[in-house]
Amino acid sequence: MTLIDIGANLTHDSFDADRDEVIHRAQEAGIVQFIVTGGDVEHSRKALELCRIWSGVLYCTAGTHPHQAKGFDATAPVALQRLLAEPEVVAVGECGLDYFRNFSPQDQQRRAFETQLELAEETGKPVFLHQRDAHGDFISILRHWRPRLSGAVVHCFTDGEQELRDYLTLDCHIGITGWICDERRGSHLRELVRQIPADQLMLETDAPYLLPRDLNPKPRTHRNEPVYLAHICEVTAACVGKSTEQLAAETAANTQRFFKLPTNGTNQLK
Repeated sequence: MTLIDIGANLTHDSFDADRDEVIHRAQEAGIVQFIVTGGDVEHSRKALELCRIWSGVLYCTAGTHPHQAKGFDATAPVALQRLLAEPEVVAVGECGLDYFRNFSPQDQQRRAFETQLELAEETGKPVFLHQRDAHGDFISILRHWRPRLSGAVVHCFTDGEQELRDYLTLDCHIGITGWICDERRGSHLRELVRQIPADQLMLETDAPYLLPRDLNPKPRTHRNEPVYLAHICEVTAACVGKSTEQLAAETAANTQRFFKLPTNGTNQLK
């Protein structure tokens, strides 16, 4: 089975003590490539450093999460543009809007989002998107920019049917996480995932966040890891009526095509 995790926060300090072991465990479970998420300029640089150590296995995004938008000053677009020139950096982001927590003022979030969409247009790289409790503003901005973008994936989709239809209308790819494994908050996704066209679906863990709730046995810590992508694939495959192997192959092909990842040798352990 060949799987690709499109969203793993491997620069998170919870992985500092055993990062290599985490990656090896995932490889042994069939995860052959990973997209490391860049949440701000500093972590985007760290992600690129990791990618150079794990050449051909790790790739990354470069961007500023809406939580960090208040620190998105005049130097940030310049730094991100330099990072986006590197071949290991395959998308702009994580960028978007988050009005649930409002860790950054909403006007600053919108400004940082649009600046990063402009960078995506200039570089020709797709965008890795985040949206929470901000769909109205988010879809309005995205609708304006989408014709100029090479691709867009809505990372960690947890919303409802109308939001999904809006994204699919704009030809966005959809990232599904372990939220689909949560019988309390994610049960609606088990129906909605059937509406996602096979060639627009991708899988991710968002590690170390969003540990699948239904893991059995449960890990001793609450840290999510890329190794659990195999479980997310199994649950999602059951929802769409496909074998785990078929869904893994389809989503891996979608991911390699979307991010322009190499396809040779992706089943070999490093």
